[in-house]
This record gives sequence, C-alpha cells and structure tokens, in this order.
Amino acid sequence: MEARSAMLMDLMTRAPGFSLKRDFYTSPAYHALDLEHIFYKEWLFVGHSCEMTRPGDFTTVQIGEYPVILVRGRDGAIRAFHNVCRHRGSRLCTDERGSRPRLVCPYHQWTYDLEGKLIFARDMMNEIDPAQFGLRPVACGEVAGWIFISLADEPRDFEVFRRMVEPYMAPHRLAEAKVAHSSTIIEKGNWKLVMENNRECYHCSGNHPELCRVFSDQPTLTSGHDQMGEDDTILSHWQRCEAMGLPSRYQISPDHQYRVMRVPFLRDAQSMTMNGQPAVRRPLADFPSGALGSMLLYHYPNSWNHLLSDHALSFRVLPISPTETEVTTKWLVHKDAVEGVDYDLKALTEVWVATNDEDRRIVEENQRGILSPAYAPGPYSRLHEGAVIQFVDWYADALAGRLGGGSAVAPIRDVA
Repeated sequence: MEARSAMLMDLMTRAPGFSLKRDFYTSPAYHALDLEHIFYKEWLFVGHSCEMTRPGDFTTVQIGEYPVILVRGRDGAIRAFHNVCRHRGSRLCTDERGSRPRLVCPYHQWTYDLEGKLIFARDMMNEIDPAQFGLRPVACGEVAGWIFISLADEPRDFEVFRRMVEPYMAPHRLAEAKVAHSSTIIEKGNWKLVMENNRECYHCSGNHPELCRVFSDQPTLTSGHDQMGEDDTILSHWQRCEAMGLPSRYQISPDHQYRVMRVPFLRDAQSMTMNGQPAVRRPLADFPSGALGSMLLYHYPNSWNHLLSDHALSFRVLPISPTETEVTTKWLVHKDAVEGVDYDLKALTEVWVATNDEDRRIVEENQRGILSPAYAPGPYSRLHEGAVIQFVDWYADALAGRLGGGSAVAPIRDVA
C-alpha cells in the first residue's frame, strides 16, 4: 500500500484516546507527508520582529526543503521570500542573521532590493524582463512582535488568529523587546513527540525539579480545557489580571490549533527563575503588579510561549527528519535592559536551559522505545494528558482532511 493510503487508513482507524501508530513517529514516508500537508500548509512561528529593527536586517530559516529569508524593507515592513536566487537557484543568504543594503547572490551577484525586486544581473538586464525575476514571496504575518510565515499557495486567514491572541500579547510590548539569549538544540525524536511532551505535565514532578519550583503540574492548570475556570486558583488569578486590564481567560480556536490564557505561578513566584523572583529589574512594560504568572500561547504545529512580567520565552519546533527535531528557545527582555546591570544571564536562563535538556532526554528515550517493533499505541490519561489528546486530534483531523479522508477526530473530545 502506498504511504498516502496507508497513512489515511491509520488515521481513520486510530483508537480514540491512544497514541499514534509507530509509523507516525518513525517512517520517512509519513514524515514527508507531515511536511507536505502540515508544515508546508500551516502558519509557522519563525522569529521576532525585534530581531530585525533596521532596513536590511534579515534572518533565515529552513522549513523542510524550503530555505526562507525574512528581511525588513526600507518602508519598515518585514517580508519573507524563498531564499533562492532566480538565476540558477543558489541560496542568497547563508548566514542565520545579518544586515545588508540589498540582497546579492554569492554565485553570480544577481542583486535584489529589500522588497525582492531584481535590480542587477550582470550583462543580462537587456536580455530579460527584471519584473519577471523578482524573489518569490512567502506569506508573512506579525502579531505583537511574533513573526509567522506560510508556505501555502493560498494561506489560511491569519487575521482570525491575530484577533484572538493579540489582545493578550500586546500589553507585553514585545515588538520593543530584544533577544537576550538564544539556544538551539537537536532532539533525536520525531517532532510530534516534542509537541506531545510539551502538552502535558504528567511527567513534570518526576523530571523537572527546576521548573516545578514555580510552575504547577496540576492538570487543571496545565492541560488547558474549558473547565479551567472552575478551579478557584486560576479563576481568582484571571480576576486579578483582568482588574489590571489584562485579558486572561482560556480561549481556544474552534479546530483546537491554537489557544491562549494566563496561569498563576506557585505561591508568590513572579518569574520562571530558581528563586521565583524577577530575573530582569526592568520589566517588559509598566505592569501594575509583577504577579502575572505566565501568559501561555500554543500554536500548532510548532510553537509554545511563556510571556511573563519581566521577560518572555518563545519556543520554535522544526522537523529535520523522522527522528530529529530542532528546538530553538529565545529569552526576550526590555530593549534597554543591560546584561550585568538589569539582569544576570544565568539567572534568566537556567530554569529553561535545564528543562530543555531534561525534555530532550525524555523525547529521545521515548523515540528509542517507539523504534522497537514491540511498541504499540498506549492510552493517554484523560486527566493529565487532555491537551495531548487535543493536539493529536488536531493533527489527525488536519492531515486526514488534506489526504482526502474527511474528519479523523477520535470520538473522545471531552478532556475535563
């Protein structure tokens, strides 16, 4: 059976409330279908507008087979293009980031302006129509300083996402922040295992001593479901934040692809640090109180985020192979905060440096077990792994629809 038909059959016959079959985490053919129908179709989080502050500032990213460049134009807008010269296909920019007055191909020096227009092709400008050979654009959207791209020929409406989450993010003034530290690790596990591991804290108390100093592993605070408002702790937290003018209540998109909410930290903690105290003396914005907990943003297939009063954290997931995933974490602080004066880098980063490494080991052991022919799908905890069920339902439904099979959502959707 060809991979497309086999995957569709596996999606349509999967057991409700159980993990996926082995091929979803190991098969090169299934991985190629994930890229084609998920990563090449959805909006993907790629970076931050504060990383490109001046005209000519650029960043690059690799999405499966597609190299992409993002650049701020002379008009101040950030645009995305396929990082492929229109002459003979060389990559234009090989650095991860930088700044250039124009984009020049290193192979034959074809030159493009910051808006992607071809402006120089040595000894060829009279032979070709330059208007036909500008850089190929990639859809690009921004919400409160977070940059997303879509490789789809007809991207989904980005404004629906923006309208829901921007009111939650905007008070943190993230477009005016700066990246204090960036870390990229390669986890030897399938991208879905990385996302599944993040979507539950069933494992936290046994694996994350640093994170559990401030972040609760109680399922009502971590799984994310419609009954969160019935928990007195989180309801009172929402009310306190709303009194400060901060939207806080749990919202989720109809298809469960993205959600946003605020959750409290344990006891009187104000930040994700070893002692619970702010890591940055200069807060991101003029919040009336530092006790905001974390504003959580999840966006499938490749991002989760923590926005705090003193700093923010973004996490970007990009698949490399069926059993390798790139995870990039960035710590954002106030644009005028000075290392060694306003913050200590170790205190700022140590909780998530440790947690990321712990998660890497967890995912890699998970992958090693699934590589065994003895692996069979196991049941998720409806109490602790409700958000995992929602992620897998979203993935299966989106993929099945694009493979021509209609809905593949398992019957169990109530994760209270």
